[in-house]
Amino acid sequence: MNADDLIALPKNPTGFAAAAGAPSPTAIRTDDSGLVAGQTTIPTQGEQMPAYLARPAAQSDHLPIILVIQEIFGVHEHIRDLCRRLAKQGYLAIAPELYFRQGDPTRYDDIPTLFSQLVSKVPDSQVLADLDHTAHWAARHGGDSRRLGVTGFCWGGRIAWLYAAHNPQLKAAVAWYGKLVGDKTLLNPKHPVDVTAALAAPVLGLYGAQDTGITAEHIDAMRQALGAAKADADIIVYPDAGHAFNADYRPSYHAASAVDGWQRMLAWFDKYGVK
Repeated sequence: MNADDLIALPKNPTGFAAAAGAPSPTAIRTDDSGLVAGQTTIPTQGEQMPAYLARPAAQSDHLPIILVIQEIFGVHEHIRDLCRRLAKQGYLAIAPELYFRQGDPTRYDDIPTLFSQLVSKVPDSQVLADLDHTAHWAARHGGDSRRLGVTGFCWGGRIAWLYAAHNPQLKAAVAWYGKLVGDKTLLNPKHPVDVTAALAAPVLGLYGAQDTGITAEHIDAMRQALGAAKADADIIVYPDAGHAFNADYRPSYHAASAVDGWQRMLAWFDKYGVK
């Protein structure tokens, strides 16, 4: 795949999700110099799933693959930027639009409405299957299926844990402030605390001690479950960070924790053979 195969992104003044609020001055903007980057589509269950791809321009095949799982806001500019950052580290990074069957997250202006009208209608089974399609597509378009990793943020952090228990081909996963426990529903029958015994890949969890939604009790419950399962996993808790501490475009950004977490993520992928 080359740049001519990618679709130009629609014009947008900022590219950030409206529901996330106006972007902060701290927003990091990574250019695409030296990269092939842009929008593409992935065939999945008879439909075309939009996705954002970034990879080094100098190498066209046998690239390590990172599946980048969106925040609650979908694949907006922050997620695209993360893909470019990973591509500059030598990865084929791809972020599929995992809500695309249920709707468009850019249509919503606030988080409660976005969640109730769109996100709550997305079944885990659909998401995991679409990530499988994405991994297979990436392997046919320059990626190395033997070096597959995943990272997810917020909503996607929870999914990263679940995917590590779903795909036996996965080498490693990194979950950023993903929900660990919760009520079980038909669409969300299991949460990370329920799948520790099934983890097929080592998982690094990155959390903030000031997160009011993911509490110390939740993290303790997850650590106990991981210990009981003898799972290969580690959870790092940053004492001064809250939720979404890596979201540099939001007031929640905590630079020191984000920088340390990013380096830990890259080291985790190196340690377990993704890179």
